[in-house]
Amino acid sequence: MWKKEGSKPQGVTEISTATSGTAPAGNPSSGTAAANVPVSPRAAACISQGIRIKGEVSGKEDLFIDGNLEGKLDLSGASVTIGPNGKVKADIEAREIIVRGSVSGKLSGRDRVQLWNTGSVSGEVQTDRLSIEDGAVFRGKVEAGKPQGKSSEASSSAAAAGGSSKAGSVAAGTAI
Repeated sequence: MWKKEGSKPQGVTEISTATSGTAPAGNPSSGTAAANVPVSPRAAACISQGIRIKGEVSGKEDLFIDGNLEGKLDLSGASVTIGPNGKVKADIEAREIIVRGSVSGKLSGRDRVQLWNTGSVSGEVQTDRLSIEDGAVFRGKVEAGKPQGKSSEASSSAAAAGGSSKAGSVAAGTAI
């Protein structure tokens, strides 16, 4: 008779042993770095390193991308993590965007956009909070902070400052 309790721990032990045993064998320095950095603790879905997608991806669950994606990515209420091997050429809209790989396109992170030291972004970034670690590469335009158009106070103070739409912006600039 099959016992559920007995089979589950053995399967988990074998998977974790095989994974930790194969990672250092390929390249000790990258295996150690990958072991210290979590893939994505909350990601419900994963586009792994060997996968290539062209087109439009949308959903409501967190997504980890370590493969290639080209097109449009719309996960408005979720988190998107581009892994160290991920290469994305797309416009991304999400609640939170974490970049550890390479991204080209417009990034719109409602809450925050975070560029790790291995991350590279070429394009436009719009977010409330932006974090760029030392060593990350960014080329493009940044619009950070809360949009001023949502409150009547902000729009009236922007009009008094000179009437220009740029005069009332919190943070706007171009990094090269």
